[in-house]
Amino acid sequence: MRRIIINEHISLDGVIQAPGGPDEDTTDGFKLGGWSANYGDDISGKTIIDAIQEDYDLLLGRVTYDIWEPYWPFQTGPIADKFNGIKKYVATRTLKESSWEGTVLLNGDTIEQVKELRASDGIDLHMWGSADFIQSLFQHGLIDQMNLWIYPVVLGKGKKLFAAGTLPGGFKLIKHAMASTGLIFASYEANGEVQVGRIGEE
Repeated sequence: MRRIIINEHISLDGVIQAPGGPDEDTTDGFKLGGWSANYGDDISGKTIIDAIQEDYDLLLGRVTYDIWEPYWPFQTGPIADKFNGIKKYVATRTLKESSWEGTVLLNGDTIEQVKELRASDGIDLHMWGSADFIQSLFQHGLIDQMNLWIYPVVLGKGKKLFAAGTLPGGFKLIKHAMASTGLIFASYEANGEVQVGRIGEE
């Protein structure tokens, strides 16, 4: 089975919209794009590069793909080389073709297609961004691991990682690091159902 691993830059109040730049995603009048730009250091940079250099195929929502497709094919360097050289599965209801090499369009019953991908033999599937698509995957219990870069900032509005309809579930911390800027990296692996009890009881 292939794991689905999400990689997200996230604010303290759970927003994942447009961390990279002012014009990245202005949906619903979001005006704080680029909020992650000033919190990097060597530690945070290493965690991101390490995640990018793992062995995987990409699984992307349409909005993120529309941002990346006209950009990465014309860039050079380790990140561009990685993204341009691997397979990219894209959830879309309307896109019929793409010029970005390695793109595979999932434009049938997307959730069933993702389930088939996840159940197949092969390397893991990594997601970046894709805020809307992630909600569908959470609702169907299809997220196996979360790599989160948690920023010391509250944004007040914007697309959130955990929206209405997210299934309850437990996660286990498997890796973590902290940058000098207060940015925290935490990697969580799915760990079954939520365990409940009463505080103070053994």
